[in-house]
Amino acid sequence: MDTISYKTVSANKANVEKEWVIIDADSMVLGRLASDVAKIIRGKNKPSFTPNVDCGDNVIVINCDKVRLTGKKWTDKVYVSHTGYPGGQRETTPNQLKAKSSTLLVERAVRGMLPKNRLGSALFKNLYVYEGTEHPHEAQKPKEIKLS
Repeated sequence: MDTISYKTVSANKANVEKEWVIIDADSMVLGRLASDVAKIIRGKNKPSFTPNVDCGDNVIVINCDKVRLTGKKWTDKVYVSHTGYPGGQRETTPNQLKAKSSTLLVERAVRGMLPKNRLGSALFKNLYVYEGTEHPHEAQKPKEIKLS
């Protein structure tokens, strides 16, 4: 029988091509930045995307201290966490998080957009966030990506 056979090729750890990407977060809106970064870390921008494999790139985010939030979110948005003890509910605002460390703001936004399982934890380790323009990953020769 002379028919064309197509095979679906699934990526696995052995044949995944991971690259290093650098993104400048200067004056970008936090949620839109986090959404694009999560897609790149997950590998959804590649034609060889496989949902159960870490096939995304390593992402370096610089200038995270210059990220923007729209509206009154700096004061009105509330992050809620719980210590596990009775009465242990804690609330923080983006202003308080930025005062502690401005990298936490971007990391928390990206982590919320990744899967909530072992794969998501492994994917989160591919994110590197820095406050200024300096980063220690020059040896990896990262490509700069402009997000619109």
